[in-house]
Formats: sequence, structure tokens, C-alpha cells
Amino acid sequence: MTHPPANAPMDIRVSELDPRPREECGVVGISGVPGASELAYLALYALQHRGQESAGIVSIEKGQSRLHKGLGLVSDVFTAERLLSLPGDSAVGHVRYSTAGSGAVLNAQPIVVNYEEGNLAIAHNGNLTNQAALRQKLVSEGSLFQSSSDSEVIVHLIARSRHRQVEAQIDDALTHLEGAFSVVISVGDTIYAARDPRGFRPLIMGRIGSGHAVVSETCALDIMGAEYVRDIEPGEVIRIRGGDVVQLRSLPPAPRHAPCIFELVYFARPDSRLWGISVDRARRAFGRRLAQEHPMDADCVIAVPDSANSAALGYAEESGIPYELGLLRNHYVGRTFIRPRQADRDFGARIKYNPVREVLHGRRVIVVDDSLVRGTTSRSLVRFIRGAGAREVHFRIASPPVKNPCFYGIDMPSKAELIGSQLSVEDIHRELAVDSIGYLSLEGMIDAVKQGAPFCDACFSGNYPARLVDVEQGLQPAGVPPGC
Repeated sequence: MTHPPANAPMDIRVSELDPRPREECGVVGISGVPGASELAYLALYALQHRGQESAGIVSIEKGQSRLHKGLGLVSDVFTAERLLSLPGDSAVGHVRYSTAGSGAVLNAQPIVVNYEEGNLAIAHNGNLTNQAALRQKLVSEGSLFQSSSDSEVIVHLIARSRHRQVEAQIDDALTHLEGAFSVVISVGDTIYAARDPRGFRPLIMGRIGSGHAVVSETCALDIMGAEYVRDIEPGEVIRIRGGDVVQLRSLPPAPRHAPCIFELVYFARPDSRLWGISVDRARRAFGRRLAQEHPMDADCVIAVPDSANSAALGYAEESGIPYELGLLRNHYVGRTFIRPRQADRDFGARIKYNPVREVLHGRRVIVVDDSLVRGTTSRSLVRFIRGAGAREVHFRIASPPVKNPCFYGIDMPSKAELIGSQLSVEDIHRELAVDSIGYLSLEGMIDAVKQGAPFCDACFSGNYPARLVDVEQGLQPAGVPPGC
């Protein structure tokens, strides 16, 4: 077997890092395309909104794997020289979201290990709700872990499978998983892609020349100049080798599909299509329904940029109230900053947003946001808008109150930190000091995108479609999502 450079694959070691990781990420896999790592870089650039903590690419050339990954944005981690050092016609890439207690380079992906059939690399989006139980069992059987990533659990399950064929080993490992996973795995020059049976997280296949790509969102296909082929179906496992795509045995079916509706509300890029739905059009539909459910006589509609832009446009279209650019967002704020000692309590929001006084002064303003999680930024924004001279401030949220943490891969704070869990709508009205407030109803949200239903709406409803095994077994606090 050909071994990759010594610094590429990891030797599996014991780790005492946070045992409850949260994986909110973007993935890409490319097969049969010259300069695959450069295309993977472009795809990750388009998927940067899905993860800003770390980025990584492994390239494969004639079975030889070369890996580079690190902490930071895609543009921070990769240079032209780095990409030139990653030759090959196949590549696997990953961006990872920043999470509490797990910001170590060991948790950056792809994970690459020496494997008897050729170097194995894995990139994972989602969160396993039985990862602590699986990890505990694997450790008791002698497995040694290096990272706190639940993706490493999948690696160990593949390695410990009693099956002899690679495809059977991967299939065996995936059948042990509960929760959300969209994964891209390379073994030698072959790429495998799989989605959990409920289909929580998106995974999409495209064609590039005579080769193929799998990505988390269609915006990544666009930047590569790839043609959309189809979505990977829930529970589907496929094998890609250059221009050949083979569907392998599907995983045992779930009682129902449950794609995450919060992807449409906030997380996905508006220029993407998920599950056959335009994200921009979905958000406009949320905004239109919000205007129907919570009308208000006002002078202008503004968005909390950028994720609420489409919903605010929908509200304006339905209500007939002009849409204005009342808040501008600073796109050059880094992931961290030094807080001046004289900074006021609004400093975090103040460096990110600024009101346009000429739009707001003396006017009755409807402020549309996509969701309300902690409420901290919203309090500051209301003060900014009033300080800019707004006569009235009416807050509208294009989704229901977020009352429950997500255990399937979206970064949500604990239940105790969710303003929708701790306060009634009337209390939130007073807390934000607005003239009125209105949330989109759960029924209205789902009806607006009913062509994609059923969805997972657990963060709003508390109805978790996949078992929370680690919570049930007392391996994870019930009100705390993984990684907190």
C-alpha cells in the first residue's frame, strides 16, 4: 500500500477533549476531474457560511492521499502554493463551524487514516445523536480516539467492521448511526457519498465534464461550473469512480423523511436550491405569509441583513409597504475582535450593523428578521433604530419562536439561553422594547414550503424525529445540544 506523507493521516490516539461535539459543516467530494483540489477550494469558498472555524482538503492521485487543513477561513488556510501541493483527479473537502469547547485543529476535517484498502478520508455534515454511546462502546473494545469529532466514530466503525469488502464495511458502519449525517468518504481513488435515512442535511450531486461532484448546496456547484444532476436521496449510498456512479444498497428506511426546515429559514445560502426548493423563494414565501398573519400600517420594511433580506422582500411584496435599506452590515468583521475597554453593551452589534438615518428618521418601521434565538443582537438593533430617529419599531420574525436546541447539526444554544424558551411572546415584546412583535406561525411556515414537507421542525416544535440516544442514556444533558 502507498502511504501518504507522514503529516497527512492521523494516528489514532486517546483524547480527553470535549466528548460532545457539534458538527455544523459543509462538505464536497470530487471524482474524475483534473485539478480536483482547486475545484474543492472553490466549492468550500461557496460553502464558507456553513463553517468558519476550520477548512481542509485531501487530494488523491493514483491512490496517494495528500492532506492540508487548518483553523481559519478557507482563504486563510489555503494559498496557491498549498493547492499546487494537492494534485490529483479526486478530492474531499470540509468546512467546520466554530463550536464551544472543540476548537482544536484535531477536529478539523477531512479526517484521513491509513487503511488496508488505501488511505481513507471522511468529511461529515450533521450530528450523531448516539455518538457518545458508540464512542463508549468502541473505547471499551479497545479503540483509541484522537479527536472529539463524532465523525471519527464513523472511521472506527468502518475499521472494526467484520465484513471484508470496503462497501460492506461502510454500509455496516452507517447502519449503526442515529441522527444526522451527510458524508463523503474516499477510499483510494473511489468516492462514496451517503445521507441518513431521514435526510436531515442536504447532499447534492453534480457533473463536471466527465467527472462528478457531491456538495452540501447547489451554490457550490455553480462556482465550480458544474451541472446539477440530482439530490442524494435520504438513506442512499452511492459510489463514484470518475464518470461512473453506482447506487449501492440503501440504508434501512426511516418512518418519514425529515429535512431540516431551519436550512431554509436561515442556514443555507439564498442562491441555493435544497430539496427542489429555491431558498430565496422559500424565504420570500415566509415573509409573505408573515405579512398576512401580522399586518401593520407602516412607512417602510427593513431587513436584518443579510439572512433576512429575502423574507423582508416577501413581507414588502405582500403588504405593499416599500422595502428600504435601513440597516447595513459590515462584511469585514473578523471571527474575533478586541473589545475596547470603553465599549458599551451594544459593541458587538455596533461593529456588525449600522442604521441608515435618512431611511429611518421620523418613520414607522417594520423590522424583519429570519429568526430570534438569544435576542441579544435584536435588543441592540432596536436601540440603534430608535436612536436613528424611528418613530415606531415593529418587529416581525419569519419563523416561530425557537424553543428547543438542535441535536442534528445546527448550532443552537442550550434551552436556557433560548429567549423563545424562557419568555412568552408578550414578555419578548417588552424585553425588546418594540411597539409590536409578530412571529410566523409553525403552520404558516410549513404551509409556505409544503412542496418539501415533511420537515424536521424540532427547534420550533420540540418533536425530534430521530432518537436522542445519548440524552436517553444520560450521556448528554437533555437541554444542551452537542458541543455546548
